[in-house]
Amino acid sequence: MSLPTTDAHVPPRASKANPWATLVAISFGVMMVAVDGTIVAVANPAIGASLGTTLAELQWVTHGYLLGLAVFLITSGKFGDRFGHRRVYFIGVIGFGLTSLAIGLSQGIPALIGLRILQGAFGSAIIPSALGLLRMSFPKEKLNRAIGVFSGLIGASTAAGPIAGGVLVSAVNWQAVFFVNVPIAVLAVTLGLRLLPANHAVDPDSRFDVVGILLLSLAMFGVVFALVSAPEEGWTHPMTLGSAATGLVLAAVFVWWQSRVREPLLPLSIFRSASLSIGTILILLMALAMFGSMFFLTFYFQGVQGLTPLETGLRIMPLSVMLAFGPPVAGRVIERFGIRVPAALGLLATAVALFGMSLVDADTGPVMTGLLFLLLGGGLGVVMVAATDAIVGNAPMRLSGVAGGMQQAAMQLGGSLGTAVLGALLGGRVAATLPDRFVEAGLPAPSGGEIEGMRSQVSQAVPVIPDGVSADVAAATASASHAAFLDGMGFAFTVGAAVALVAAGLALFLSRGETANGPVVHV
Repeated sequence: MSLPTTDAHVPPRASKANPWATLVAISFGVMMVAVDGTIVAVANPAIGASLGTTLAELQWVTHGYLLGLAVFLITSGKFGDRFGHRRVYFIGVIGFGLTSLAIGLSQGIPALIGLRILQGAFGSAIIPSALGLLRMSFPKEKLNRAIGVFSGLIGASTAAGPIAGGVLVSAVNWQAVFFVNVPIAVLAVTLGLRLLPANHAVDPDSRFDVVGILLLSLAMFGVVFALVSAPEEGWTHPMTLGSAATGLVLAAVFVWWQSRVREPLLPLSIFRSASLSIGTILILLMALAMFGSMFFLTFYFQGVQGLTPLETGLRIMPLSVMLAFGPPVAGRVIERFGIRVPAALGLLATAVALFGMSLVDADTGPVMTGLLFLLLGGGLGVVMVAATDAIVGNAPMRLSGVAGGMQQAAMQLGGSLGTAVLGALLGGRVAATLPDRFVEAGLPAPSGGEIEGMRSQVSQAVPVIPDGVSADVAAATASASHAAFLDGMGFAFTVGAAVALVAAGLALFLSRGETANGPVVHV
C-alpha cells in the first residue's frame, strides 16, 4: 500500500533512522566485495604456480568474478527496487561468505573459476542494494557527501586488495585471501541486523523482464569471453569471432527488446539524461585504467623487479591511500563547485599517471612509482565520485537500485575490459618485440612458433629459459624477456592514457543530478 510522504526522497520509517548508521552498517559488505576484485591480483602468481595455469586461466580468475558482478548487477538492483534493498543486501552478504569458503577449499582451476563467477553473482546483490539504502536514508543535500564516503570505501578497498593479498599470501597461502571473507561476512550481517532501517521497496508493483535478463547476461558474457580468449587463441580464431559476434548481436537484440517490452529491465528513457550516460561511460573507463594497471603491475613488481607479494602490496600503498581519502574530499569539492571541472581534472591526472607508468623500466624506484600512484589515485577518486553523482543523481527514485546496479556494472565491466584489452595489447606487443630483444641480448631470434609458445609466460614477466643452458644465457634470456614485457606494458599504458584524455573531454558535458524522486512503499 502506498504511503504519502512530504519528502519522497526518504521512506517514512527510514527517515527516523540515523543515515550515518546505515553507512556504517553497509561498509563491511561493500569493502568485502571491492577487495575481492583486486586481492587476487597479488595472489595470481601463487595460484598460477600452485595450479599450473596459463595467462588466460589466470585472467579468468579475475574475469570470472568481475563478470559475475557485471552480468547480474542491474538484475540485482531491480530485485532491490522490487523487494527492498535491505533484504537483497543480506542475501548477497551471506552468499558471498559461503562461496568464499568454497573457493578456499577448491582444488582445481575449473572449480575455482566457476565459484568465482558465483561469488561475483552474490556480490552483485550487495553493492546496488547498499547504494539504494544510502539513496533512501540520506537527504538530498547530504547525498553527495555520502557518495564520497561510499566511493572512498570502494576505492580504498579496491586498492588495498593487493596489500591484503600480499600479507595473506606471504604469511599463509593463496587460499587465505578467500577464507578471510567468512568472518567479515558474519560481521556485516551482525551490524546490518542492528543498524539498517526497516526493509522498504521503492518499486513494489513492477514485473521482471526475464527475457531482458537473459539477453543482457548472454551478451556481456559473449563479449568478455571473446576479449579473454583473443590473446591465447588469436583475434581471428573462430571461437573469438563467434563469441564477439554473438555478444554484439545479443546486445543489439537486448536494446530492441527494451524498447518494446512493457516493463523493461533497463528502461532506455533513463539514458535521455546526457549526464547519466556520460557518467556511465566515465565509470567504465576509470575502472579499465584502475583494474588493468593493478593486474599487470603485480607482474612487473614480482617478475621484473623480484619483489615479494608483501613488498608488491606496499609499493601500491600510495594508490590505496589516495583512493581511501580522496573521494570524501572530492564529494565536498563537487558539492561546492559542481562535477564538470573536477571530473575533467581527475581524468587529466589519470592520463598523466598512466603515461608515466608507460615509461617505467626494470630499475624504476619506489619514489617514482609512488608519485605516479598518488597522482593516479587522486584522479581516479575524483572521477569515481563525479560519475556516480551523475548516474545516481539523475535517475528517478523508483529506479535507484537499477541505477546503482548500472553504475557498478559499468565499473566491473570496465575492470574486465581493462585486464582483457590491456592484456591483449601487452601480449601483442610482447610477440612483436621479443625477436629484437633477443638479438639485442646476443641471443638467436626465436622463430614464430617459439614466440607463440613463449608469449603467455613472458606476458606474465616470466622468462622461458631452456634446460641445461649456461648462467650467462639464462641471464640474457631473462633480460630480453623482461625488456619485451616492459615494451608491452608501456604500450598498453600509453593507450590507456589516450583513452583517459578522450574521457576528460566528455567530462565537460556532465551536470549534477537533481535527485528526482518517486513514491516509496513500506512492505
